[in-house]
Amino acid sequence: MERYKAGDVFPDLAVRTAYEPERSVKEILRGTTVFWVLRYIGCPVCRLDVALIAERYESFREKGSQVFVVMQSDKEHIKEAMKDVKLPFEIICDDDMRFYDTLMIRPAESMDRLAGSMLEKLHAKGDMAGRYGFAHGDYEGNEQQLPALFIVDESGIITYAHYAEELADMPGVEEVLDLL
Repeated sequence: MERYKAGDVFPDLAVRTAYEPERSVKEILRGTTVFWVLRYIGCPVCRLDVALIAERYESFREKGSQVFVVMQSDKEHIKEAMKDVKLPFEIICDDDMRFYDTLMIRPAESMDRLAGSMLEKLHAKGDMAGRYGFAHGDYEGNEQQLPALFIVDESGIITYAHYAEELADMPGVEEVLDLL
């Protein structure tokens, strides 16, 4: 099967967060839903993405949208990392890789491929993560996992799909807001 694209039906996966019991994707779709698929909570660049999404979350709400961040992290790692943070959205814990596998979000072939050609953008993001105080935590899941992003309407139809070719190949928060 090919990767998912705009116009496809988003799979009705069972998902769980650090604080909620397992639910189906159909149960959580309200308005437009953004599934921001990252690596794991110990990755400083991923932590930065979580912080940047949280900072602009009201803008997502104003557009009738909600965000779920998806990570390879288990609920214990999420709870520990976020113990002093109140997020306005949930993080889906996909430590069994069901979400990644079903949506065909593949890892890079090597760490060099993960870093890719956008090194300047990646280094700038790493520097920003450091300024936010994010240091590398535990490694979880597949270290070479590539990110992805899906925007899904309330009926479950994908309106936007992006599979990153390297770690920095992801739309930023403002770009995603413009897509809504």
